[in-house]
This record gives sequence, C-alpha cells and structure tokens, in this order.
Amino acid sequence: MTAQSSVIDAPMAAAAQPSEPSGATAETGVTRRLAPLFFVSGVSALVYQICWQRLLFASFGVDMDSVTIIVSVFMLGLGLGALVGGELADRRPASALRVFALAELGIGVFGFFSPALIRGAGDVFVGAPHWQMITVNFLLLLVPTCLMGATLPVLVAHVTRVWKNVGKSIGLLYQVNTLGGAFGVALIGFAWFLLFELDTAIRAAATLNVLVSAATFLWIRRHD
Repeated sequence: MTAQSSVIDAPMAAAAQPSEPSGATAETGVTRRLAPLFFVSGVSALVYQICWQRLLFASFGVDMDSVTIIVSVFMLGLGLGALVGGELADRRPASALRVFALAELGIGVFGFFSPALIRGAGDVFVGAPHWQMITVNFLLLLVPTCLMGATLPVLVAHVTRVWKNVGKSIGLLYQVNTLGGAFGVALIGFAWFLLFELDTAIRAAATLNVLVSAATFLWIRRHD
C-alpha cells in the first residue's frame, strides 16, 4: 500500500514543485534576445555621436566648439534621460519594455531627419552670433540623447523583474551596451567612412534603432 501510494503521489508532487524551467527560460530569453538588442542600441548611439560631430564641423569648423557641444549634450542628455527613465520605470515597471521600444523608435525617427535638421540649423543661423548657433544645436541634440539615456534604467527595471537581481541586470546591460558602442566606433572609424557617406551611416544607425524597436514590440506581443 505504501509503495503504491508513493508511485501515485510522485507525479503529483512533481507537479506541485515550482516551475523553475519557466524562470530559466525567462533568463535565457533576456540573455539571447534583449541583450543583443541593447548591444545594437549601443552601436547606433556611438555612430550618432561621431557622425553628428562631423556634421557640426560644417557649422563650427574642426575646433573645440564642435567637440564641446557633442560631448556636453551627450553627457547632459544621458543624465537627464536616465533620471526620467528611472522615474518612469519606478512608476510603471510593467511597461518598461514598451518605454524602451518607444525610446528606440524616437531615436530612430530623429536619426533619419538629423542630417537635414543639423544642416538646416547651421544655414538659418549662419550669420547669427556664435552662442546662438551653439545653443540651437545643443537643444536640438538634447532630445535624442535624453531618449538614449532613458533606455538603460527602463531596461534594467524589466530585467530586474525577471532576475530579481539589480546588480546582475545592470552589469549585463551596461556590458553589452558598452561593447556595442566600442564596436560602433571601430566600424565607423576604421571601415565605414572609407566606403560610404556620412548621411548613409546615420540612416543605417536610425534603421538599427527602428529594428530594435520593432523587435522589442514583437517580444512584448509574444509574452503578454
């Protein structure tokens, strides 16, 4: 009787155990799908930084003004975006992936139009005082850089919900995004400009952002 009960109760006990494979599957999904998307996002970000700086060279010349604008606006934009993104992630953690996808889409849309916008601003303010040209270009690039800054905290919020480990989440995402940025710099600096034009590089980066956004929305649709 005891042996029979053990045989009968074994499947029930196994079914009652926590479904760890689903958690492992979720972690694998983050590693195999979301991490590569953030790598691509890092590639695009550094491509923009280099290409936008070259566009500013046309307005200011190759001097410290152009370098100062692009570095300052990226640092300020990333910082402000991280603050806003962190606040959104705290208030709506379940919507973190959607915010990430929308941010990537916004970056991509701006990227497509950025060459015309930056050149147009230079043409309009060509006779204006130097500080006005600097201010206009600074404010123009502040929007996409804020969106870039928001991507890390909102994605960390989502991954932390899956892994229950903030340090592990930040470590993975920051690692892949930094590697993506390094790859983007190497690609643009050593290969791309030898074969293609500046605007083509920007449009390619914008396309990557749109693809990241589309892939993220697809991920959301499959897992909702």
